[in-house]
Amino acid sequence: MTVLNPVTDDPISPEAIDGAGPVIALVGPPNAGKSTLFNGLTGGRAKVGNYPGVTVELREGRLKGGPAATIVDLPGITGLHPRSADARVTVEVLEGRSKVVPQPDLLIAVIDAGQLRRQLPFIGMLTGLGIPMIVSLNMYDLAERDGVKLNPEVLSAALGVPVVPTTAPRGAGRRALMAAIEGGQAAVPQPLSREAAVSLADEIILEEPGLNKFTKAVDSVVLHPVFGILLLLGLLFVIFQAVFAWAETPMNWIDAGVAQTAEWMQAILPDNWIEGLIVDGIIAGVGAVIIFLPQIIILFFFILILEMSGYMARAAFLADELMLRTGLNGRAFIPLLSSFACAIPGMMAARTLDNERDRLTTILVAPLMTCSARLPVYTVLIGAFVPAAKVGPFGTQGLVMFGLYIAAIIFGVLVAFVLRKTVTKGGTQHLLMELPTYKRPHVTELFLGLWQRSKIFLRRAGTVIFTVSVILWFLLSYPSNEIRESYAGKLGSILEPIFKPIGFTLEMVIALVPGIAAREVAVGALGTVYAVQNADEELGQMSDVLASEWTLAPALAFLAWYVFAPQCISTIAVARRETNSAKWTWFMVIYLFALAYIAAGITYWTTIALGGS
Repeated sequence: MTVLNPVTDDPISPEAIDGAGPVIALVGPPNAGKSTLFNGLTGGRAKVGNYPGVTVELREGRLKGGPAATIVDLPGITGLHPRSADARVTVEVLEGRSKVVPQPDLLIAVIDAGQLRRQLPFIGMLTGLGIPMIVSLNMYDLAERDGVKLNPEVLSAALGVPVVPTTAPRGAGRRALMAAIEGGQAAVPQPLSREAAVSLADEIILEEPGLNKFTKAVDSVVLHPVFGILLLLGLLFVIFQAVFAWAETPMNWIDAGVAQTAEWMQAILPDNWIEGLIVDGIIAGVGAVIIFLPQIIILFFFILILEMSGYMARAAFLADELMLRTGLNGRAFIPLLSSFACAIPGMMAARTLDNERDRLTTILVAPLMTCSARLPVYTVLIGAFVPAAKVGPFGTQGLVMFGLYIAAIIFGVLVAFVLRKTVTKGGTQHLLMELPTYKRPHVTELFLGLWQRSKIFLRRAGTVIFTVSVILWFLLSYPSNEIRESYAGKLGSILEPIFKPIGFTLEMVIALVPGIAAREVAVGALGTVYAVQNADEELGQMSDVLASEWTLAPALAFLAWYVFAPQCISTIAVARRETNSAKWTWFMVIYLFALAYIAAGITYWTTIALGGS
């Protein structure tokens, strides 16, 4: 198995899987807190590898604070008769049929303590594998909160293995599990049939409210067919208002810091090409993008809260009926919602879909969701052409941003409907999934997630955008910094006739080409273009620059282009890997560019017809 470091993308030798003591596998149903437990046991340091042939992710790490051992986090399963690709990989590893991951020396079976009656038969299935096991009754604190009382000793005696209550996010909540691992207490379990598991559950569960009052009260609103949908839309609305309102001050701080850095470099550098490269190329290009870090953090903050609290699964239930009308089931909602952060994990999350046609359709539609990389483009254009006014208590800029996200959802649903009626035609099924209990997001997990996503964004700014800015500065500066006489201008002039009917200027066309590397690169490219063109002037914020340089019609056309265009080479590469088909990848790229061109053209000419310029 080729294992990649998730931060550096450097390959790690295959020996890392089986060269660090015994292999301990975490296995359990989805939403049982297995990944949180993995982070706790490994200190949050994981290596991510793709299982050959099916691109299913496995995570592995070293046991922290205990004996030398390798922890492998297997994809969640509910039984040993898999239907999805990730479940098949888990079963292959557990049954010793994997050629790349050794059969585990020890299983930690992780189940939700609050769902023991439903998940105990799963433990029974694992007993037939003949692998030493420890059972983790995870989220034990939440089960107690909900009024569930258990007697773990009964299960331990029946299975002949340690059964330990755990609270994965806290060190104290993992102490009993660590003691069982360090003490070598694991044992091969006694067989437990499904019928015996059902009877045993009655002995283990001392008290079991049918549905605790808190969950019942919240779900009566959250899952209501009318109020639940309104709540979901309201949450999205608040998120995009916050993206503008909360981020304004820190964005101004970063902008001031970038401007001061540029002034400082101008003061100490000689007035030659080196100053132009650093100030007009690197600082203008990279600075135009990193200013949006606060908005990225705010967006991911809300997404992580929704995931950690248990709300995301309920949003999938709400969306199930709508998804069925498009030919998908509600389980596709989670990958698509993940795509609002980034289409890449959204496409990868589609592996959990049992129906291959559902999975393919979800992958093809995922790039239409408004990912965080579009945020810089949207923010710049909205800031330049939408007045910062109020509609009641709401800001107009936040309203427009919300509208763009809703438009992405609407067009995504329409495209999915067309695909399922044509090229990906096939049957579908209602969503069947177990709702997790409501959880209070753990602060450490939340900030770890924010840090990881911020690091990815800054790494792109420091590598992809930096490189593009340097190359673009050279192409714009030579043989002349007059745009049409530069190398970039001459290259852009080749494409300009294609985009002229939809109102794109030469500067826009020049920004589109490096923007293929990543959507947010277009903002950095525009920063470099205008910095080189106005080398003797202080540009200020990019929104102010575009407000003075662009007119309304081409600006709105450019905005419409980015709603649809697959301006991200990484997304295209992942689509190729996930579909394992060049044909479907080219189909996705062509239909998205076609939609982008048509939408931009309609927007441009409609704006002109309505009196815009």
